[in-house]
Amino acid sequence: MDARSILRRLLAIPLLAWAVASLAFFLMRAAPGGPFDRERAPASKEVEAALKARYHLDEPLWRQYVRFLAGLAHADLGPSLKYRHHGVNDILAQALPVSMTLGGLAFAAALAIGLPVGMAGAVWRGRWPDWLGALLTMVGVCIPTFVLAPLAVLLFALKLEWLPVAGWSSPTHAILPVLVLGLYFGARVARLFREGLSEVLRSPFIMAARAKGVAPSAILLRHALRPALLPVVSYAGPMLADLLTGSFVVERIFQVPGTGAFFINSFFSRDYPLMVGLVIVYSLLLLVLNLATDMAYRWLDPRIRHA
Repeated sequence: MDARSILRRLLAIPLLAWAVASLAFFLMRAAPGGPFDRERAPASKEVEAALKARYHLDEPLWRQYVRFLAGLAHADLGPSLKYRHHGVNDILAQALPVSMTLGGLAFAAALAIGLPVGMAGAVWRGRWPDWLGALLTMVGVCIPTFVLAPLAVLLFALKLEWLPVAGWSSPTHAILPVLVLGLYFGARVARLFREGLSEVLRSPFIMAARAKGVAPSAILLRHALRPALLPVVSYAGPMLADLLTGSFVVERIFQVPGTGAFFINSFFSRDYPLMVGLVIVYSLLLLVLNLATDMAYRWLDPRIRHA
C-alpha cells in the first residue's frame, strides 16, 4: 500500500465517521420512548418540559442536528442525559482507558492462546495435539462469554478462592475477565491459524523447500509462518476494535467500569449524546484498525503488495 492510498484512506475516515454518527443521531431519536420518561409523575409535565428545554430537545430535529454538528466540530459531544452534571467527553475519558486496557490484555491473551494451539494442530495434523487443540477450540467457540464468565467465577473465585469475584481496583481483578475474553477469542484465532498454516504447508513451494532439504523449523518459521498469518490478521482488526471498546457482557459480569455498561445504559435510557459518542469512538477505532489490518495484510502478502 503506497503513501497515496494510505492518505486517501485516512482522509476518508472523518467522512465515514460523520456518516455513522449522523445515522446514529437520527436512529436514536426515531426509537420509541424518550430520555425523560422516568421523570413523569402526576404533576411533572412542567419538569419534563423544563428538562427538554435545558437540553434543547424541544427544538426542531434539524436544529438539534446542527447543534450536534457544531459540537462535533469542536470535539464536544455534549452533556449526558442520564448521568447528570457529566459530559460525554468526561465519561469517555474515564471509561475508555479501562476498556482499552482490558481489551489490549485480552487481545494479547487471545494471540498467546490461539497461535500456539493453531500451530500445534497444523504441524501435528491428525495426531493427539491436533485432536486436543480441536477439542479446546470447539469448546471455546461454542461456549459464549455469558456462560464462560460465571463458570470462571464459580471455579477460580468461589471454589478455589484464588482470584477476586469482580471489580477493577488491583491487577488481580483483571485476570478473570482477560482469561475469559482470551479463551473466547483465542479459540477463533486457533481455528483460523490452524487452517491457514495447514493450507500453506501443503503448498508447492513448501514441498519444494522440503525436497531441497530445508530444515523443518526453517520451513515453518521462514517460509510458512507469514502467509499463514493472513487469516488471523484479517480477523485481528475487528476483534481488536471489539475488545478495545469493551465487551459488554464481560464488563457487566465482572463489574469493570468500562464503556460496556455505559453503552447498554445509554441505549435503554435513550441517552442520545452518550450513545452517539460511543458509536463515534467505536467507528473510529474500527476504521483505523481496518486500515492497519490492510497495511499488515499487504506487508505479509507480496502478491497484494505489488498488485
